[in-house]
Amino acid sequence: MKVAEVVYAIGQSGYMHRDLVAVKAGAIPDGYIFRGPPVLPGYERIDEPGTTISVMLVLEDGQVAFGDCADVILAGAAGRDRVFKAAEHIATLECEMKPRLLGRTVDSFRQNAEVFDRSSIDGKPLHMALRYGITQAFLHATALAAHRTMTEIVAREYHTSPSTQPIPILASGNRGDWLQLDRVILKRAELLPHASFTRREHVGEKGEKLAEFASTVARRVQAIGEADYRPRIHLDVYGTLGELFGDDTEALADYLATLVEAVRPYEFLIESPIIAATQPEQIDRYRRLRATLRRKGISIGVIVDEWCNTLEDIRLFADAAASDFVQVKTPDLGGINNTIEALLYCRSRGMGTCLGGTANETDQSARICTHIGLACSPDFMLAKPGLGCDEALMIQRSEMARTLALLKARAAA
Repeated sequence: MKVAEVVYAIGQSGYMHRDLVAVKAGAIPDGYIFRGPPVLPGYERIDEPGTTISVMLVLEDGQVAFGDCADVILAGAAGRDRVFKAAEHIATLECEMKPRLLGRTVDSFRQNAEVFDRSSIDGKPLHMALRYGITQAFLHATALAAHRTMTEIVAREYHTSPSTQPIPILASGNRGDWLQLDRVILKRAELLPHASFTRREHVGEKGEKLAEFASTVARRVQAIGEADYRPRIHLDVYGTLGELFGDDTEALADYLATLVEAVRPYEFLIESPIIAATQPEQIDRYRRLRATLRRKGISIGVIVDEWCNTLEDIRLFADAAASDFVQVKTPDLGGINNTIEALLYCRSRGMGTCLGGTANETDQSARICTHIGLACSPDFMLAKPGLGCDEALMIQRSEMARTLALLKARAAA
């Protein structure tokens, strides 16, 4: 089966872009937005709606496969690719990529993904969002041509055994939206609430606000959750604890111990406690923090995100055993083949994984990542797109349920 036509459509992402450097440099909050000049290249404002490009591959039999080009909320920060704006890339897709896509055989996803993930124009690699969307489209196309699920295609080409159970999901919601928290508790999200503590003032000058928030979440789970419901409490603090404690690893570890106590009896995971100035420093500080936590007997799962963007980055962190989990932030890796390779590599090195991404994606990229999750069995997945939780849980849980039912039926046939 070959690609007979290629069609593009500019669309809307599930969330926004935000210039994290400007936010941390003292931008003034005003409702959702921050006022002040942007700092990172490509931003016209600190907060901007995200855009996407759907790459549609029309196959010879008329079926249409598609993937969505999207990038992360905090684009351009901590070594990430420049903020993605669809209008800046549509001409590249039409003039440069369309001729390469037309007539392409879709029998092998992996082969096509590796070719187009390495594609360059005038010696420069494609923006990671373009590689992300194009490779999604090829996985969808291979599945359509083979009359199989995308889970089965990934498992076949990467020699994995698909999960027979749903992958746990981290419900990623808004800090302080207590009605939303109630809903995800009632829906028994396996991990919650993420919450996004992006500024030092959010956690308090002594971390007291973060500790109070963590305790409130745990008490609410106890108050309205079913008796057998035991979610893991997850908070993403975007380096704010590193800002509070500097390079004092002992003090940071002791503070994290207070958070572990605050959420008992639930397990606790902390994401991005530190965002260092460089990648080598990030690896060093996470290794020291992990060693200190172990020495002190503090049971906590530490997740690294920033400076761990590409497949090569993830391999570095895994080889260094720098954290308990890595957030495989799918758009940052470019081609979804790299996401698959990252998940499998981390497993081989004994590092836990969150099949992550960003609220700034789409329903299609979320579904495709869900199939990757079923094929590669990460420890958990991030709910996406958006920060509404309800919609993301519906998309991903329903996609898993449908796929698992099909796989079970085929196995019994």
